[in-house]
Amino acid sequence: MSTVIEQAVQARLVASAPRAESVAATLRYDREDPYAVSMAFPPPATLEGVEVSWAFARELLEEGVDGPAGVGDVRLRPYGYDRTVVEFHAPEGVAMVHVRTSELRSFLERSQHLVPSGREHQYLDWDQDLAQLLEEHS
Repeated sequence: MSTVIEQAVQARLVASAPRAESVAATLRYDREDPYAVSMAFPPPATLEGVEVSWAFARELLEEGVDGPAGVGDVRLRPYGYDRTVVEFHAPEGVAMVHVRTSELRSFLERSQHLVPSGREHQYLDWDQDLAQLLEEHS
Protein backbone atom coordinates (compact mmCIF):
# COMPACT_ATOMS: atom_id res chain seq x y z
CA MET A 1 0.00 0.00 0.00
CA SER A 2 1.28 3.45 -0.89
CA THR A 3 2.24 5.71 1.98
CA VAL A 4 1.51 8.93 0.06
CA ILE A 5 -1.79 10.32 -1.20
CA GLU A 6 -1.92 13.12 -3.75
CA GLN A 7 -5.06 14.71 -5.15
CA ALA A 8 -5.35 17.41 -7.76
CA VAL A 9 -7.92 20.08 -6.95
CA GLN A 10 -9.16 23.17 -8.72
CA ALA A 11 -8.71 26.27 -6.62
CA ARG A 12 -10.14 29.67 -7.42
CA LEU A 13 -7.72 32.44 -6.53
CA VAL A 14 -9.64 35.31 -4.97
CA ALA A 15 -8.26 38.67 -6.07
CA SER A 16 -9.42 42.27 -5.99
CA ALA A 17 -10.52 41.88 -9.63
CA PRO A 18 -14.17 40.91 -10.09
CA ARG A 19 -13.25 37.58 -11.72
CA ALA A 20 -11.66 34.76 -9.73
CA GLU A 21 -8.93 32.85 -11.57
CA SER A 22 -8.82 29.04 -11.49
CA VAL A 23 -5.48 27.51 -10.59
CA ALA A 24 -4.39 23.92 -10.25
CA ALA A 25 -3.30 22.81 -6.80
CA THR A 26 -2.22 19.49 -5.34
CA LEU A 27 -3.12 18.22 -1.89
CA ARG A 28 -0.62 15.77 -0.43
CA TYR A 29 -0.62 13.49 2.59
CA ASP A 30 2.35 11.31 3.53
CA ARG A 31 2.03 8.59 6.17
CA GLU A 32 5.63 9.32 7.23
CA ASP A 33 4.47 12.79 8.37
CA PRO A 34 1.07 11.70 9.71
CA TYR A 35 -0.03 14.96 11.33
CA ALA A 36 0.47 17.15 8.25
CA VAL A 37 -1.00 17.79 4.83
CA SER A 38 0.34 20.11 2.17
CA MET A 39 -1.15 22.13 -0.65
CA ALA A 40 1.16 22.91 -3.55
CA PHE A 41 0.67 25.47 -6.31
CA PRO A 42 2.54 25.23 -9.64
CA PRO A 43 4.88 28.02 -10.84
CA PRO A 44 2.32 29.79 -13.09
CA ALA A 45 0.03 30.27 -10.07
CA THR A 46 2.63 32.03 -7.89
CA LEU A 47 4.13 35.50 -7.84
CA GLU A 48 7.67 34.10 -7.70
CA GLY A 49 7.17 31.77 -10.67
CA VAL A 50 8.25 28.72 -8.65
CA GLU A 51 6.20 25.97 -7.04
CA VAL A 52 4.97 26.98 -3.60
CA SER A 53 3.87 24.41 -1.04
CA TRP A 54 2.20 25.11 2.30
CA ALA A 55 2.23 22.45 5.03
CA PHE A 56 -0.31 22.53 7.83
CA ALA A 57 -2.08 20.20 10.26
CA ARG A 58 -4.50 17.64 8.86
CA GLU A 59 -6.66 18.42 11.88
CA LEU A 60 -6.87 22.06 10.72
CA LEU A 61 -8.20 20.92 7.34
CA GLU A 62 -10.70 18.61 9.06
CA GLU A 63 -11.98 21.47 11.23
CA GLY A 64 -11.96 24.07 8.44
CA VAL A 65 -14.40 22.26 6.17
CA ASP A 66 -17.07 22.47 8.91
CA GLY A 67 -16.32 25.83 10.55
CA PRO A 68 -13.72 28.59 10.92
CA ALA A 69 -10.33 27.16 11.90
CA GLY A 70 -6.79 28.43 12.31
CA VAL A 71 -5.16 31.52 13.76
CA GLY A 72 -1.74 31.31 12.13
CA ASP A 73 -0.35 31.25 8.61
CA VAL A 74 -3.13 29.00 7.28
CA ARG A 75 -6.80 29.63 8.01
CA LEU A 76 -9.91 27.93 6.67
CA ARG A 77 -13.65 28.48 6.73
CA PRO A 78 -16.73 27.25 4.87
CA TYR A 79 -18.04 29.58 2.17
CA GLY A 80 -21.44 29.22 0.54
CA TYR A 81 -22.54 25.92 -0.89
CA ASP A 82 -19.71 23.36 -1.11
CA ARG A 83 -16.80 25.80 -0.97
CA THR A 84 -14.07 26.22 1.59
CA VAL A 85 -11.89 29.31 1.76
CA VAL A 86 -8.22 28.63 2.45
CA GLU A 87 -6.16 31.69 3.43
CA PHE A 88 -2.37 31.66 3.31
CA HIS A 89 -0.77 34.46 5.34
CA ALA A 90 2.83 35.45 4.54
CA PRO A 91 4.94 38.58 5.07
CA GLU A 92 4.29 39.46 1.40
CA GLY A 93 0.52 39.39 1.88
CA VAL A 94 -2.47 37.09 2.00
CA ALA A 95 -3.57 34.67 -0.71
CA MET A 96 -7.10 33.32 -0.60
CA VAL A 97 -8.38 30.38 -2.60
CA HIS A 98 -11.78 28.71 -2.80
CA VAL A 99 -11.74 24.91 -3.04
CA ARG A 100 -14.70 22.59 -3.42
CA THR A 101 -15.46 21.21 0.03
CA SER A 102 -16.36 17.86 -1.55
CA GLU A 103 -12.81 17.58 -2.94
CA LEU A 104 -11.34 18.35 0.49
CA ARG A 105 -13.63 15.80 2.18
CA SER A 106 -12.66 13.17 -0.41
CA PHE A 107 -8.98 13.84 0.24
CA LEU A 108 -9.50 13.66 4.01
CA GLU A 109 -11.39 10.39 3.70
CA ARG A 110 -8.54 8.88 1.70
CA SER A 111 -6.02 10.07 4.31
CA GLN A 112 -8.17 8.50 7.06
CA HIS A 113 -7.90 5.13 5.31
CA LEU A 114 -4.13 5.49 5.33
CA VAL A 115 -3.83 6.80 8.93
CA PRO A 116 -6.97 7.06 11.09
CA SER A 117 -7.30 10.23 13.18
CA GLY A 118 -6.01 9.70 16.68
CA ARG A 119 -3.53 7.05 15.55
CA GLU A 120 -0.95 9.32 13.94
CA HIS A 121 1.53 8.68 16.77
CA GLN A 122 1.69 5.01 15.73
CA TYR A 123 3.21 6.03 12.39
CA LEU A 124 6.02 8.19 13.75
CA ASP A 125 9.58 6.88 13.56
CA TRP A 126 10.95 8.32 16.80
CA ASP A 127 14.46 6.88 16.32
CA GLN A 128 14.83 8.34 12.82
CA ASP A 129 13.39 11.71 13.87
CA LEU A 130 15.73 11.94 16.87
CA ALA A 131 18.76 10.97 14.77
CA GLN A 132 17.84 13.61 12.19
CA LEU A 133 17.39 16.25 14.87
CA LEU A 134 20.74 15.45 16.46
CA GLU A 135 22.45 15.49 13.04
CA GLU A 136 21.02 18.94 12.27
CA HIS A 137 22.42 20.36 15.49
CA SER A 138 25.89 18.84 15.30
